[in-house]
Amino acid sequence: MEQNRLKSEKIPKLLFSLALPAICAQIITLLYNLVDRIYIGRMEDGLLAMGAIGICAPVVTIVTAFTGLFGQGGSPLAAIRMGSGDKDGAEKYLGASVSSLALTSFIITAAVLAAKRPLLKLFGASEAILPFAEDYMSIYCLGTVFVQLTVGMNYYISTQGFAKTAMVTTMLGGLLNIALDPLFIFTLGFGIRGAAVATVLSQFASFVWAAWFMLGKRNLLRIRAVNLKPDRGILREIMALGSAPFFMNASEGIMTICFNAQVQRFGGDTAVGAMTILFSVFQLMLLPVEGVSQGSQPMIGYNYGAGETGRVKETIGLSLAVTLIFTMTVTGVVMIWPELFIRVFNTDRELIGLGKRMLRVYVAGMFVLGANSTFQQTYNSLGEGGKAFFFAFYRKIIIMIPLIYILPALLPWGALAVVLAEPAADLVTTGTNAVYFRRFIRKKL
Repeated sequence: MEQNRLKSEKIPKLLFSLALPAICAQIITLLYNLVDRIYIGRMEDGLLAMGAIGICAPVVTIVTAFTGLFGQGGSPLAAIRMGSGDKDGAEKYLGASVSSLALTSFIITAAVLAAKRPLLKLFGASEAILPFAEDYMSIYCLGTVFVQLTVGMNYYISTQGFAKTAMVTTMLGGLLNIALDPLFIFTLGFGIRGAAVATVLSQFASFVWAAWFMLGKRNLLRIRAVNLKPDRGILREIMALGSAPFFMNASEGIMTICFNAQVQRFGGDTAVGAMTILFSVFQLMLLPVEGVSQGSQPMIGYNYGAGETGRVKETIGLSLAVTLIFTMTVTGVVMIWPELFIRVFNTDRELIGLGKRMLRVYVAGMFVLGANSTFQQTYNSLGEGGKAFFFAFYRKIIIMIPLIYILPALLPWGALAVVLAEPAADLVTTGTNAVYFRRFIRKKL
């Protein structure tokens, strides 16, 4: 049984077995995002199309935010209930998450379709970029329900210890998207609309796979009709714990809007295109870290519920070491060879010249984010979502967004001063979080 592994298997072996599939899935996700943008960057109007993808990113982020609210909010609570032997209680969290994700996905789709033009202008779209952004968003948002339900169910698949199944969910959509992109973008001549069509079809395939598993015999938790009408108390618990990952993702969308608007002001459409690449490289660095965090979450939650605090501490320590080593290594690679990462997407000389300078500044503080990610995931895994929420709010709203506007006013560096807000916020937040986390673990465990 998967529960016995969570309670008795050696921590390094268990973390490796749970994290590796999650990391592979994250890498596939990254690859299909990168390949999507690489193909788009090779279009005739690739620079403008790249900018359009960056402008649409806040909507994509908001969709992801709701999967965090109900998926990441409910799955750790379900893991704790499973650890204490309460399977029926765990299934109530699952049912509440599924129905809430379905409802919010339909609301988001209707809202985006009704107001996409003013939204895209608000997000920083210039007149040249706007037609590309409208074409992409009109199709992409139709897949919202598939994204939300797939990612939400996948959190519950992972939290039961079925890491390989969760990996397949992500890999299926990712590999299919990589295969369909050139067909729809170039062969059929759909351009940026083809990229959106390929993405929606891939999302649907992942949804079918995840739903098939969740309704099958191997799954430990069942989606029961009686639990789809959530108890208010259950929903409050889910939303309280999920508020931190929701805010982290939603604020990422707000932050993207601020970055795009400011770099458009100081660097024009070229800087907006470069910013899209910067966000992609950021994902490259952090998605494997999130894979380790996903692998550690069921271990921490289950063993905390079972009273095995020694195993909880060992899991946290190992996760912290692995994620820090990774972020330090990849930060060094990007700092030394930034141009390689820019050229992958586009070979425009002006974009490469500006982009590599922006990238070096943007990643300068990312070497500490492995630690910050581990701290945040641990708060959630132990049912302390309020603490994760505070540090997410502190980093994005209190520090980063004000600096996006303050630094260009103080420093004569244009777009470089805008992106300097990222490393400044990373270093200050992680330092503060590290001091608090040490005291928290001593008291909690």
